[in-house]
Amino acid sequence: MSATVLPVADGGQIRRYLRTLLPGRRLLLAGTILVMLGVSLLNLAIPATIGWITQAVVDRRHPSALTIPIALLTAAVVAGAICTYFARLLLARLVFPAVGSLREDALSHAVDLPIDVVEAGDSGDVISRVSGDAERVTDAASEVLGYFVTSALAIVAALIGLAAIDWRFAVAGLLAVPIQAHTLRWYLRRSRPIYAAGRAADGRRASALLTGFTALPTLRALGLTGRQRGRIESASKESMGYELAAMQTMTRFWGRLNLAEFVGLAAILLAGFFLVRSGTTSVGAATAAALFFAGLFGPINGVLATFDTLQQAAAGVARLVGVTTVPRHETAFETGTDQVVEVSDLTFGYADGPAVLDDVTLRVGPGEKVAVVGTTGSGKSSLASLVTGLRTPRAGSIVWGRPVVERSAALVTQETHVFAGTIADNLRLGRPDATHEQIAQAMVAVGADHWVRTLPDGLDARVGGGGRPLTAVQAQHLALARVHLMDPALVVLDEANAEAGSDTSRQLDRAFAAVVRGRAAVVIAHRLNQAADADRILVMESGRVVEQGNHAELIVAGGRYAELWHAWSAG
Repeated sequence: MSATVLPVADGGQIRRYLRTLLPGRRLLLAGTILVMLGVSLLNLAIPATIGWITQAVVDRRHPSALTIPIALLTAAVVAGAICTYFARLLLARLVFPAVGSLREDALSHAVDLPIDVVEAGDSGDVISRVSGDAERVTDAASEVLGYFVTSALAIVAALIGLAAIDWRFAVAGLLAVPIQAHTLRWYLRRSRPIYAAGRAADGRRASALLTGFTALPTLRALGLTGRQRGRIESASKESMGYELAAMQTMTRFWGRLNLAEFVGLAAILLAGFFLVRSGTTSVGAATAAALFFAGLFGPINGVLATFDTLQQAAAGVARLVGVTTVPRHETAFETGTDQVVEVSDLTFGYADGPAVLDDVTLRVGPGEKVAVVGTTGSGKSSLASLVTGLRTPRAGSIVWGRPVVERSAALVTQETHVFAGTIADNLRLGRPDATHEQIAQAMVAVGADHWVRTLPDGLDARVGGGGRPLTAVQAQHLALARVHLMDPALVVLDEANAEAGSDTSRQLDRAFAAVVRGRAAVVIAHRLNQAADADRILVMESGRVVEQGNHAELIVAGGRYAELWHAWSAG
């Protein structure tokens, strides 16, 4: 079972966050409540006028005596319908922007989470929060919240109406309250942990499914599909178990509410019988009282029933707000340095594991190309992710200069992803305002224009999921063209290319040269010919820089770089 490292917000954090949504909406909130209160008061006229009509029939009055109560009943129904429409409209204008802000804020934080947090935790948990939890909150806001508020106001208005007829009717109706209160307390105590655990289980199920689909080729190659299927089934059964537990709890909840309705209505009818028999009240008043209480069935059950959805939405809000409490990752920078980036006394390790970088120092000036070489596991790729600000060091500092602050830094890693959309869409991720001509020029710069011209739709050809599959070289061309279009001040290339001398190698080497030309660059060299023309070379061993200099100097020195070069050249 995966540990979830993303926090779940507590009540105080949720209240503080919701208060940030109120400014500018207080007047709209007050107007919405007033219109909802008007709906509830108009609903009081319906049982009152029916009681009036009933008493007129019992007293055998002239039919003309029914004109006024029927007119009032009609007016109350029409006015209530109009007020209900405006109440829903105002509520939508109040709630939807607030929910949208929460959803966008959570998604923004999720996208901006430090990569260490994402890798250390459960990717399915992140996905379930910004998808499933957000959907539950949106559904509750659009369908349940307004009903909850109007039902609560209707209950208060109906109790006032009962007391206005005769305080003894109100007392009789209140006999149902202890049963309802106990039922609600029992339900909240039992359902809250079920829903919270169920949402976490949904995250684990999403993670198992995500792993199963994204790693399917590897799982098949290693014969692990059966094991992964078992993980998915186990996670699905766990999630389904919580759904069943929630359904059983809800069924018992409704059964107890039906008992409360029976007790309350029986008490009202008995009170009406004795009050009418003693002449204390009229048949019309007793009828109105019974209708008032019967009219409470819907609102009371509605309020209590919406707790089910509100419980789920509350769990979703806690998980969404929890994402926003994770500090955004920010890389330190200064504007006074004359270097593009300065790394000083850097120490880094993954999670609680041993350090993979120790006391590393690196400075890259404008237009300078620095190559980093070393054997597998020496810490080259970890340094690349730190230089671009994707990870946070344990100790030391990473300082960006003014060029990076103004124009950003870009990292091309060993894994490239082709996004679903057109080729132009993929490139505009790096520069949304890029014109068609600028995109075409970027493809020419990295040498990708020849294969793009062979496509029927050219730059408008759809690639990625559901589109045209691209080769590894074509995917690399897209990634490099995107960086070229971004025009960053610093480029970090961590790319394991094809073997030296192959057509693929020569194509990508020319593309790399185009991308780093005129820019500061850190090249994680998996082939040593990538380092030979660098202005400076850093040689790493076991997370430390053991040598540095240019190619000629390091060959003459006869140290570790010279050994690697001679072994690579002989190979």
